[in-house]
Amino acid sequence: MKISSFGSFGNVCLSSWNSTTFNVLLKLKMSSIVARALNSSKRIQIKPIVSSNPDQAKRRVLTLYKQWFRAVPLIIRTYQLPYPVETVQAKIKENFMKNSHVRDVRAIDILIIKGEMDLQETLLNWKQDCHVRDYFEYPTKIQEPTDFLGKFLTQKH
Repeated sequence: MKISSFGSFGNVCLSSWNSTTFNVLLKLKMSSIVARALNSSKRIQIKPIVSSNPDQAKRRVLTLYKQWFRAVPLIIRTYQLPYPVETVQAKIKENFMKNSHVRDVRAIDILIIKGEMDLQETLLNWKQDCHVRDYFEYPTKIQEPTDFLGKFLTQKH
């Protein structure tokens, strides 16, 4: 196998090296390229999904929350739920609070899109009664931290 077609590193010709030495040297060369790319002063701009800043994302979350609350009487009538309005609203609040720890705008946007799709599916009667009742049968799983740092970071200030 002739390796010289890859060129040379500095003044050293690669044709006299075995493939193991070449692979190690190639990894070192690639890691230096990656290191230079990471240390560059240019920051890569990440495109927002919908919201361009946290305030806009917060506004969209509150709008979705209000839409869910306004749809509660219709949901109870449509699916003939045996629960009062307050219980359904409490469950909606519980599901929103489950994701209250999320601070990344892109992640918030994805959660909003999922919430809007869920609301649309519920209002257009694309769900079966059993799908809606499952929200009330099983408690919402909120993972509680067990270590000190996790408990400290999840406190509401």
